[in-house]
Amino acid sequence: MLQKTPATEAPEKGRSFRPSRRGFLIGAGATLGLVVGFALWPRAYGDGWAAADGETLFNSWVKIDANGRVTVAIPQAEMGQGIYSGLAQIVADELGADWTMVGVEPAPLHPAYAHVGLVKDGTAALPPIVRDVAAYVGATVIQRLDLQLTGGSTSVKGYHDSLREAGAAARGFLVAAAAREWKVSADAIDTRNGAVFYKANRMLFADAVKLVDLEAAPARVQLREQAARPLAGKPVLRLDIPPKVDGSARFGGDVRIPGMVFAAIRHGPVGGRLIEANAPEGVTLVKGDGWVAATAATSWDAMRAVAGVDARYEVRGKPAGPWIADALSEAMAGSGGKAVAEEGDVDAGLTGKLVTADYALPFLAHACMEPMVATARVADGKAELWGPTQSLTLATWAVARALEVEDAAVTIYPTLLGGGFGRKAEADAMVQAALIARQVGKPVQLVWTREEDMANDMYRPPVAARFRASLTPERQIAAWDARISVPSPGTSFMQRNMPRFAPSEDKPNAAAIEGADEIPYAVGAFRAVHVPIAQPVPLGYWRSVGHSFSAFLVESFVDELAAESGADPLAFRLGLLKEHPRHAAVLKAAAELGQWGDASPAGFGRGVAVHQSFGSIVAMVIEAGVVDGAVRVARVSSAIDCGRSINPDSVKAQVEGGAIFGLSAALGEEVTFDNGQAVQRNFDSFPVMRLADSPRFATRIIESGERLGGVGEPGTPPAAPALANALFAATGRRARTLPLATFFAA
Repeated sequence: MLQKTPATEAPEKGRSFRPSRRGFLIGAGATLGLVVGFALWPRAYGDGWAAADGETLFNSWVKIDANGRVTVAIPQAEMGQGIYSGLAQIVADELGADWTMVGVEPAPLHPAYAHVGLVKDGTAALPPIVRDVAAYVGATVIQRLDLQLTGGSTSVKGYHDSLREAGAAARGFLVAAAAREWKVSADAIDTRNGAVFYKANRMLFADAVKLVDLEAAPARVQLREQAARPLAGKPVLRLDIPPKVDGSARFGGDVRIPGMVFAAIRHGPVGGRLIEANAPEGVTLVKGDGWVAATAATSWDAMRAVAGVDARYEVRGKPAGPWIADALSEAMAGSGGKAVAEEGDVDAGLTGKLVTADYALPFLAHACMEPMVATARVADGKAELWGPTQSLTLATWAVARALEVEDAAVTIYPTLLGGGFGRKAEADAMVQAALIARQVGKPVQLVWTREEDMANDMYRPPVAARFRASLTPERQIAAWDARISVPSPGTSFMQRNMPRFAPSEDKPNAAAIEGADEIPYAVGAFRAVHVPIAQPVPLGYWRSVGHSFSAFLVESFVDELAAESGADPLAFRLGLLKEHPRHAAVLKAAAELGQWGDASPAGFGRGVAVHQSFGSIVAMVIEAGVVDGAVRVARVSSAIDCGRSINPDSVKAQVEGGAIFGLSAALGEEVTFDNGQAVQRNFDSFPVMRLADSPRFATRIIESGERLGGVGEPGTPPAAPALANALFAATGRRARTLPLATFFAA
């Protein structure tokens, strides 16, 4: 049961500790805490949720109505990853609910739903006492900033414990109510399948909820043992699928507000400032800093109107163009940058059999199937907005800044997302919709065209990298040296979304090359250097962020080292993973599933890659070849260790969906710039993988029992290197640049 949005109204030991890529938010919040004063913040918040008539609100997470229907508040964005169901499943398991009687509602912006789980990754590697203090302070800061954010594959692991406790607390009230009615000890009572049980006595939630005394809270919250949680690790039907099938699910473009008009927008070049704009007679024109928009009674009329606007822009700084790739290459080959991770004497170790390889990756757009969209109503000093967002907090802050009102004057109703991948953590469309609505004095729905969406993204950054390593006669790596030139998306993101705390310039940092700053393979000496460059293109978080390119770099280079050693790529990796048994187990599972060692069809080969990201380890074996000048991917076999799975069907879907995302990017996607404008503006020049080209999939989940890891992003990083390695096995040609379709067409 999916409730609609309101309609009109133990990581493995690393070389050194570093904050995760969400650290900028935690760090900025901590800074704000020092400025404002820790003691001045409130210590209690009350419930952030309201109960409708006939509903009993047990806490900020759970309410049950008179018919026994359970509704769970979900503070994370549903963008196809199944998080509505995953988080509700955790609550239902502890509560003992009947899954067919469970529904969800988006949680409002309130400290009760702040994503305090974000600090777990960032503090896990600290010494115990420091870790506990840092985790407490970090969680407190995040809560007092009302920080809600869907990203970093943190939804389940970040909210898991709180949701279990909320479900158990609600169960305690129901059990206590039944115990009073039956005059027995609450310890002898349990719940399952939407009912309370004591021996032969059975009371449905619908009856028990009428007897609940919310003033008589249970003395303690008792969590269930693993064996007593029947839904844990089991596939359940996803709550968001039926409304998506029958069309009742609401996405951003489905919102309708009385008196609403439609708006279309046209942006200038990257870094462009609007100088002058003239519209045809009868066109209502709205001007922004780097854009113009027009409104009309229909979206088609609005698009035609804005197309007729004559606009001139002034580009601040050097226009984006091919020079960016040249600058990256020069920085990679130069002596700048800084070692963000180093162990041993690398320079002394780079002797004997030396292997060197240069790699390059392009800008990438998010290319969500749903382009940017937002609906706004601004009146009487207040703003209401409807639309897809990965962060109610950041969107609220951005709109409030743009309208120059208090945060409390802004209310955002989140819709389902037709793809997010990090793009919808940005609030640009919501800000534009609010500004347009304020100027025209009517509710406005702004929908970007595909061309505007593609050409005005917050892109994954381009990369140029040089890897060097020396091999011993025993097929060991004596020294490893990685030099990676890439602008940091974190700096760009902060400058847009938290300008007060943003660094003035991009500086070397480990987070920018996450996944390459530490590797699981045994090496005698190790160094990773980050070399940022200044460039004008706005950057953002793209599914798996730095891991999306670092896995290609590391796993392609490991494959090259295996080839130089004359070793089997799988055996070579396993020989270097003796101190990382989890990686080795995942690698072996993928190899078994992918029939490693068996002969491939003529013209095809198998490639392998393994990568850890967001607390999970994924290995892939891909079978691919080149047929008539075109790359063909026949089969993808994957294994994942995410600690344990809540819903294995969702885990498999995310691993396989992530693989398609990574394969699509590796095969044909790239964005280039000319005179400040993106050249690729639609799917004819930015081809995404189609169903007809999708490979066969097989996925295995390894239940290691370790700490919960993420699953939304870890399937993306190993896809590109496994494919490139497979094509090397099939053709003997080593691709060090992406996209692969371009390389193999040459």
